[in-house]
Amino acid sequence: MPPAIESGLRPSNRWLHAATAGLLALSIGVQVARDLGWQPYQPTTPVLWFQSGALLKKISLGFDNLLADIYWMRAVVYYGSQRRADESDRNFDLLDPLLTLVTTLDPQFKVAYRFGAIFLTEAYPSGPGRPDRAIALLERGLAANPNGWEYLHDIGFVHYWWLHDYRLAAEWFEKAGQLPRAPEWLAPLAASTLAQGGDRQSSRFLWRQLFESSDADWLKRNAQRSLFQLDAMDVIDQLNLVSQRFTRREGRPPTGRELILEAGLRGAPLDPTGVPYVTDPATGRVTVSKKSVLWPLPTEPAVQPPAPK
Repeated sequence: MPPAIESGLRPSNRWLHAATAGLLALSIGVQVARDLGWQPYQPTTPVLWFQSGALLKKISLGFDNLLADIYWMRAVVYYGSQRRADESDRNFDLLDPLLTLVTTLDPQFKVAYRFGAIFLTEAYPSGPGRPDRAIALLERGLAANPNGWEYLHDIGFVHYWWLHDYRLAAEWFEKAGQLPRAPEWLAPLAASTLAQGGDRQSSRFLWRQLFESSDADWLKRNAQRSLFQLDAMDVIDQLNLVSQRFTRREGRPPTGRELILEAGLRGAPLDPTGVPYVTDPATGRVTVSKKSVLWPLPTEPAVQPPAPK
């Protein structure tokens, strides 16, 4: 190609050079302003730029689902970062607003409803400890998906596991079992909940069904953790009986080594995740270690009497 024609096709760098010079001048000006004492604006809630899901939906230009995915990832990252923060610095205040944004943008986002409810119910310091907000989130999911038996089941589960209201839990389980495509095991669940509410075996059944009926890995891991917690609670009960027997006989609580010998064990007892149990030297009571992913254990519910016929 002749040089004249080639040079005519080559784009000019004039505007690129001008833009570069302008940006350089702007950056110098900003730096000078900062050196003089100006501080950039820092939002009070940097994770949550938009607080209205309806407004965000209007300006999303049809990319509702994409934005819902983005905000869902932000909710997960936010929740995880708060769980890893020092206990004195943990704050889960933005979790519920983030989940509201996600489900407003995409009312069919089943994972956000179900996982979000679990995040919200986790007791502090693992979560905000807001079963009421979890129920509200699941009710919004049910309103958007009237045939979603999972939402009815999960609401009942919140009443069962976190609020220990077995009568209300039974009512929600019964409603869930009446919906199309509901699994067969939901039908008799209401009656057994009323009869044995708070019983660990019933709790195991619920968590096991949640584990087996879910195709989401995170939900399975959460169910497995709860099953491990129930197993640990059974072992702790046995170890505490041994500790009480030693205390009555010796007039003082046992040391960790004495507890092992009294229980006839070969070594320190381990929880289902492989972390040794700990013994309070003042009382002799055994529990899981704070280093274990099973800590804190759920509060042992009081068993309610059966409903009158």
